[in-house]
Amino acid sequence: MTIMFAIVEIAGQQFKVAKDQKLFVHRLQDKEGSRVSFEKVYLLDDGKKVTVGAPSITGASVQAKVVGHLKGDKVIVFKKKRRKGYRVKNGHRQALSELMVENIVVSGSKSTSKPTAEKVASVRPASQKKEPVKATVKKASSKKATAVEYSKMTVTELKAVAKEKGIAGYTTFKKAELITALSK
Repeated sequence: MTIMFAIVEIAGQQFKVAKDQKLFVHRLQDKEGSRVSFEKVYLLDDGKKVTVGAPSITGASVQAKVVGHLKGDKVIVFKKKRRKGYRVKNGHRQALSELMVENIVVSGSKSTSKPTAEKVASVRPASQKKEPVKATVKKASSKKATAVEYSKMTVTELKAVAKEKGIAGYTTFKKAELITALSK
């Protein structure tokens, strides 16, 4: 006899669970004795067939009972630097919830995300890739738009434009000075 198991996401972590299994997870907000259901089932194995979700399996869920809330074992963190007199001792206890898996429910095991026509159309073979679009410089009628255009240029490009416009002393100007002189 094979045991049915599932891989399910509980409190942001993935667990392999089977029926009548106890497990400790990060603390849940549910009260002790309450029943909880987890819908994000990523894999199901019933002994005959393995179903993998993409990303999760619709219609599948894991039902569990919250047995209790507890603090985990104390973890001690000790830091020391030798010959320096530096010693620090810290510790913490992780807040946990104990769960008892009661049932793994499967009702129609179909994956949730099937490739749609839009997704298939968006994937193109390498032969149909678009070539990069070349940037074109547009002349603007307002001074403010021209200043923005100049701010995107390099210093050498700005000096070439200043030379064409006949601005005196452009060779000693810095970028900001070139932009203000050209935008006048």
